[in-house]
Amino acid sequence: MDLLIVSGLSGAGKSVAMNALEDIGFFCIDNVPAELLPSITAFSKAGDNQLKRVALSMDVRGCHTSEQIEQALHQLDEQGIEYEILFIDAPDDVLMRRYNETRRRHPISIAEGISTREALAKERQILQPFRERADYTINTELLSTAQNKERICDLFAPDGGAKAAMRLTVMSFGFKFGIPEDANLVLDVRCLPNPFYIPELKHKTGLDEEVVDFVMGHPEAKELLRRYESFLEYALPLYVREGKSQLTIAVGCTGGKHRSITFARKIAEYCTSLGYEPGVQHRDAMR
Repeated sequence: MDLLIVSGLSGAGKSVAMNALEDIGFFCIDNVPAELLPSITAFSKAGDNQLKRVALSMDVRGCHTSEQIEQALHQLDEQGIEYEILFIDAPDDVLMRRYNETRRRHPISIAEGISTREALAKERQILQPFRERADYTINTELLSTAQNKERICDLFAPDGGAKAAMRLTVMSFGFKFGIPEDANLVLDVRCLPNPFYIPELKHKTGLDEEVVDFVMGHPEAKELLRRYESFLEYALPLYVREGKSQLTIAVGCTGGKHRSITFARKIAEYCTSLGYEPGVQHRDAMR
């Protein structure tokens, strides 16, 4: 089991980090009390409960003293459990500004009735064991939410970095059955010659090579594909940079059987060559 303990200052970006880790396959548990840490890790490794990648978020909501944290980490060490620590941080002035902008109150301020600056100072003292033992420290002062997510993905995604965190789907469809509701980008290939009007191809689909050969045998199809590929080469990294977690590229023709399936397959192959891992769906192939 790969165990990652995520901690850091309130308002620094732990929630963004946990969301990003979940997107790349971690089983995430938020707000773990220090006393339960050894029990949770033991449960995660036991029998049918075995989990491959686990991320536990721990902060001052469940860790009230630095001694509690030290004791919990000591118990993990005694059990021989290997783990890494990610600490999310930002300067106090930045955290103060974020609290002012969101009009939220620091959890210690709520519990003890002290100012936000005093709460931050106490929080730093409590979480110091995590910071001292951190394997990774990210300062989010100059990072947007999307950049914070990208940094997490680059550190912990098994392959592909931030690209692996965006679930990419390429879907073929027929316009006469409606545009897919979850489509983010819609590419129209109805401008190309239609195999439907070729008797020997009418009852085949873009999954058959005869149809692919017919569609891609026209120069305008090759040029249209090249231009769509050029657009995606430019646009997909922008979606990744903005922290997009899901993106569906819908490719449509009239009935969703011939041209759209051919182009969806070609576009998926191209996205794979760029380092993405697209899923491919043919919504109307069996209609």
